[in-house]
Amino acid sequence: MNTMNVSDSFKDPELCKKLLEQLHEELDSPLRFMEVCGTHTVAIFQSGLRPLLPKEIVHLSGPGCPVCVTHESEVAAFLDLAGKDNVILATFGDLMRVPGPKGRNLKLAKAEGARIEIVYSPLDALKLAQENPNDTVVFLGVGFETTAPTIAASIQMAKQQNLTNFKVLSFHKLVPPALKVLLEDPDCAVDAFLLPGHVSTILGMEPYHFVAERYNTPGVITGFDPVDILESLLIMVEQRKNGKASIVNQYKRAVSDSGNAKAREIMFSVFNIAEAQWRGVGTIPESGLVIKDEYEEFDALKALDITLTDVPQTPGCKCGEVLKGKMQPSDCPLFAKGCTPAKPVGPCMVSTEGSCAAYFKYQVTA
Repeated sequence: MNTMNVSDSFKDPELCKKLLEQLHEELDSPLRFMEVCGTHTVAIFQSGLRPLLPKEIVHLSGPGCPVCVTHESEVAAFLDLAGKDNVILATFGDLMRVPGPKGRNLKLAKAEGARIEIVYSPLDALKLAQENPNDTVVFLGVGFETTAPTIAASIQMAKQQNLTNFKVLSFHKLVPPALKVLLEDPDCAVDAFLLPGHVSTILGMEPYHFVAERYNTPGVITGFDPVDILESLLIMVEQRKNGKASIVNQYKRAVSDSGNAKAREIMFSVFNIAEAQWRGVGTIPESGLVIKDEYEEFDALKALDITLTDVPQTPGCKCGEVLKGKMQPSDCPLFAKGCTPAKPVGPCMVSTEGSCAAYFKYQVTA
C-alpha cells in the first residue's frame, strides 16, 4: 500500500529523477538563476540537488538572508543600545553573532554584562516589558515582510496596553526593491529568480510583476522541497525558450496569488515605507519600514535618540559581492580561512540561512 503523504511527494526520489532528466533535455542555453531566500540556499544544498543540475545552470545566492543584510551601522546601533543603563535588548538568536565595528557583536556585549535576551517572538519582548516596568525593553526589528506584520501587531498591542517601556528598533527590509537594484546592475546578470516562499505568503504575486514586465526576467515563487525547486527551474527554462517572461506561483499549497491582505493591512497601519541600508548593497529607496508618527512613543530611534553612524566595511569581507550574486562564497579569500562559522568575519557566515555558512557546512568549493 502506498503510504506517501502530500508532503513526502515533494521529496519523491523517482519524481526528482524524472524532473532532472527533463531539465537536462529541455535546457538549450546557460541559465544563471538566483534564489533570493536564504532558506532556499540551504534547501538546495541539503537536498543534494546542486551537483546534479546541468553544468550550464549557475546557482547564485541573493540578498534574502535577513541577518546577512543587516547593515554595519545598524549593528553599531545595537551595540550602543546594549551599553545603556536600564535597557534590555530583546532579539532573535541569529543576531547575537553578527559582527559589527571592530568585530564586536551582541554575544560579546552580553558576556560583558549587557542585558540581552533571546526571544522567539516579539510577544516575548512584550512580556519582558511587562515584567520589567522600570526598564526599557527594545526589540531589535530585523527581517523581511514575513516578520514585519507580527512586529507591527506587537506595537499595536503595546499601545492598547499603554506599555510605554516597550520599544522597537525597526530595520526591516522589503524584498522587491532589492530585486530592482540587482536587475539594474549589469555585472549581476541574473537570468531568472527563485522567489521567496515565506515572504510571498504575505506579498502574493503582484509586487513581483515588474521583474517580468519591465526587465523580461522570469520569476517563480516556490517551496523548499526538491520537487518544488526542480519544477521551478523547468518553468524558468521553458520561459527562456519561449522568449516571454512571467511571474509564476509554483507554491500554491502555501502561497495565495493575492498573499495575505490582513497581514499587509496590519504591517502598513504601523509602518511607513522608507529608504534602508543593506549591508554590502548600499542604500535602496523604498526598501525599509519605519514606525509611523502615531506610534512614535514605541519607536526606539526617536524615543532613545539613536543616530546611525558611518561604519567602515570589514576589511577583506566579500559578503556584499556574495549577496549581489557577483561572487560565490568559496571565492572569497577569507572563506574557510579567516572566516568560519566558529569565528565569522562577515554575516553570511553567521546565519543558518547565510550562503557562506551553507557552503562551509556542505563543503562546496565552487
